[in-house]
Amino acid sequence: MADFKAIENLLKEIGNGTPDIYGLAVVSSEGLPIASELLEEAEMERVAAMTAAMLAVGKRSASELERGLFEQVFIKGELGAIIIIEIGEEAVLTAVTGTKPRLGLVFMNMKRAAKQIKGLL
Repeated sequence: MADFKAIENLLKEIGNGTPDIYGLAVVSSEGLPIASELLEEAEMERVAAMTAAMLAVGKRSASELERGLFEQVFIKGELGAIIIIEIGEEAVLTAVTGTKPRLGLVFMNMKRAAKQIKGLL
């Protein structure tokens, strides 16, 4: 059984340790919210639904364009970025960042968190 409190604590640690991250969410591959940090509940529902859609497009694009196995989706907008990485087959970690994120730090912390979360799911 998933340890939701431990997942939330880990997200809080990553959020506090990475000032460029404005929000974090762990979402099932089907788009159901699992845990979040720095996101309001209504925003979490929206992030979860959009994450599932972006995940599906990312996986299909990687496959059909013969780019190998899916690793991440990165979307950059005028006001920030959205980054999605897989946590095993059943879930993903989504980060919402500001306009000038230190991507090396963001990716490093997200990958570390994904490994730890995988063990908690």
